Amino acid sequence: MASKKTLRQILEESKGCFLVPCVYDCASNHAVEMCGFPVSLLSGGEVSISMNGVIDYGFTNLTDLEWVVSRVSQTSSIPLIADIEDGFGGPLAVYRSAKRLSAAGAAAIQLEDSADMEESTKILPRDKYLAKVRAALDGLEGSNCLLIARSNADPADPEQMKEGCERLQEAIDIGRKRGQYVIAMMVLVGNYEQAEAMAKIVTGSKIFADVRAEKGGDGHYHPSVTMEELTKLGFVMCSSHYTLKAAMEGMLEHGLANYKNQSVAYTFEMAPTTGIESFSASGMFDPQAYLALENSFTHGNKEYTIVGHQVEDYPEGFVRPDIKERL
Repeated sequence: MASKKTLRQILEESKGCFLVPCVYDCASNHAVEMCGFPVSLLSGGEVSISMNGVIDYGFTNLTDLEWVVSRVSQTSSIPLIADIEDGFGGPLAVYRSAKRLSAAGAAAIQLEDSADMEESTKILPRDKYLAKVRAALDGLEGSNCLLIARSNADPADPEQMKEGCERLQEAIDIGRKRGQYVIAMMVLVGNYEQAEAMAKIVTGSKIFADVRAEKGGDGHYHPSVTMEELTKLGFVMCSSHYTLKAAMEGMLEHGLANYKNQSVAYTFEMAPTTGIESFSASGMFDPQAYLALENSFTHGNKEYTIVGHQVEDYPEGFVRPDIKERL
């Protein structure tokens, strides 16, 4: 079995900035790896929606996050970045969070400088945030887990923009002196001009957060900034939220049709991406590989899953990770 690459290995091998989808559970992460994305990012906001049923108001705690990270990372063939919000407290809490989440399987933790979780652009004084950075780096020492230093500074405010960039560069420098790789993110930077301004101060590796699209004169949406443009500015990754919206859109489309017809025929018929004509998504999770692995242990020839259903074929055209990466 091939070992999962570390995030740092992927970054060192990459030739430019690449898209990193935000995920919220094992199924969304698997959909991302099936499509060939090399890295995923566990969104704090979407975990809150999927796990707690509420938008992100700080309801997810360390134990919740540790639980999700352990399950998603264990069943994934690609590295998982974990958003840890403000680290769940002061420096000691951050140190504990870093140790526990790296042990749970996070490939990187993203630590923000928010002073108030309900007023995200109220940022901590620099010295207090950098104390958290040092605590996180101590907690991650000896692991393959990286630190992403994130600032919630508002780029529309010149003074706050300058402060946010300077503290991020200082966080990178602290890591460099310790022999640890720190990546910077300014979450409200949303266009090329702001990214360019950030790059003039933050000279280390950077992540562009929440890339968006804008409607052009042709009526179609186009990227607000491209991977090629970001690469030239020293950005190594670009995060994007789409998985939860895509999942909800699909469930609502099928739900409206099935409710109207009081039937699941629509779901059987509508399989434009995978071609799986069924109501079940199990075929997308490679049941044949589970049976093959079980048969290698039993020397048997089992053809059915534990519930007695014949297994479906894995859809063509998608990445098929080794099953041993998922168990």
